[in-house]
Amino acid sequence: MESGNHDARADLVAGRTALGIELGSTRIKACLVGARHDVLATGSSTWENELVDGHWSYSLDAVWSGLRDAVGALLAGVEKSYGVRPVVGSLGVSAMMHGYLAFDASDQLLVPFRTWRDTTTGQAAAELTDLFGVNIPLRWSVAHYRQAMLDAEPHVSRVRHITTLAGYVHWRLTGERVLGVGDASGMFPIGSGTGDYDTDLLKRFDLLAGPGSPALGELLPRVLAAGCPAGVLTEQGAALLDPTGTLQAGIPCCPPEGDAGTGMVATNSVAPRSGNVSVGTSVFAMVVLERALQRVHEEIDVVTTPAGDPVAMVHCNNGASELGAWASVFGEFAAALGVAYDDDAIFAALLHAAAGGAPDAGGVLAYNFLAGEPVAGLVEGRPLVVRTPGSRLSLGNFARAQVYGVFATLALGMKVLAEEHVAVDKMFAHGGIFRTEEVAQRALAAALEVPVTVGETAAEGGAWGIAVLAAYLRNGGTEPLADYLAREVFADAPENVADPDAAEVAGFTSYLARFTAGLPTQQAAAESIR
Repeated sequence: MESGNHDARADLVAGRTALGIELGSTRIKACLVGARHDVLATGSSTWENELVDGHWSYSLDAVWSGLRDAVGALLAGVEKSYGVRPVVGSLGVSAMMHGYLAFDASDQLLVPFRTWRDTTTGQAAAELTDLFGVNIPLRWSVAHYRQAMLDAEPHVSRVRHITTLAGYVHWRLTGERVLGVGDASGMFPIGSGTGDYDTDLLKRFDLLAGPGSPALGELLPRVLAAGCPAGVLTEQGAALLDPTGTLQAGIPCCPPEGDAGTGMVATNSVAPRSGNVSVGTSVFAMVVLERALQRVHEEIDVVTTPAGDPVAMVHCNNGASELGAWASVFGEFAAALGVAYDDDAIFAALLHAAAGGAPDAGGVLAYNFLAGEPVAGLVEGRPLVVRTPGSRLSLGNFARAQVYGVFATLALGMKVLAEEHVAVDKMFAHGGIFRTEEVAQRALAAALEVPVTVGETAAEGGAWGIAVLAAYLRNGGTEPLADYLAREVFADAPENVADPDAAEVAGFTSYLARFTAGLPTQQAAAESIR
């Protein structure tokens, strides 16, 4: 341990470090890694989205206060653990993909940030999907922009640049309006083999928008692949992140990426036939393709890895938030009995109870739809727990139903890829739900019917992934990303693999059939409960 501490201190003093910061749905997290990509320190802060004028949003003030809190906690942790102020060798920014941040010629935000969670863009998404012959999901930036046009929103005529949350933060830190190709692929389709926006589709959009509208290509950030220099931290950017002055101007920055791309890096899932599942407020699966899909599917996005390779993405708006809400309720119940446990212990107890439930959850169903869910055809969501009089209600069955509910809609989307004969050898998983050993991992293996691997960095997720991309830049960024990850990052990384269990596969299959049959209750609940 002393030797490791000495090596870490040497990395910190010499600047053999990379700082990754990620703005997730409920947490903003900072992660500092050393020369061997090992985690040296982390810091985090919490935040929540809110409905603003009918759109899911976060305030930009909350962006910067949350970033300062997370980075401040990380720097304080370094000083406490190692007795030094770190020299940061490179830096990267990641955030929730998609969404809409529109600015005018004076760089003023025109409307509050509209997030991936919005389901208000149905007309635009359908129109663009038909025009492009490419699935354009509701949450993509181009769908937001086009919907604002269709709704004749006053701000549209003043738009001079559009970006994502990661692109915005990077721009404020460096002055560069750029975006990693993975995040850019959630703004507008990327041309096959080009690593840049599809020029033919840009022309189609401009014809649709009509004369007088600026060319869309002029509004979007410049696209960069992983390993490309993306500017340096400016003095103003350093002050935004760290008012103490520990972070100095001049730190090289890698291209900003979305949480899907950093999740792929964090799970070594950037090569063909590899895939990963990320679980947080949303849940999504990414599978790197060997060939193009044969048809357009509304359940499937086609995006890219941070290196620009095509990826099939199944994105579900609703992930583990409802499970977390129930964990909080049980925590309150324990407190009412005079017993205090921390949140992690309560969550772990609930997951362990799920492991003892019946493989089919005993007939209990849990719908986790806090928001609309395009994969399930739902514009709005209402969380529900439903059971028949003959079901077996127990803590174990209730908890297993909630865990299955996290993965049920994802399983529906993955069936589409199975019908396309998309091959995946193994799925990697990451997110806080996997901190409790094996329970959620085994449920996911049963849901997808493939082996699921969880690594030691699974709970660190995208913040570690973007730190690795920043380290990739610092180390030259010229070796193919998949080779770099395999050789430099994951060669000796311990992994825990869960194979599908036949009884759990059968149980989940039964659960999913009932879950699907019961989806009309969601529509009825949304219409009747206000």
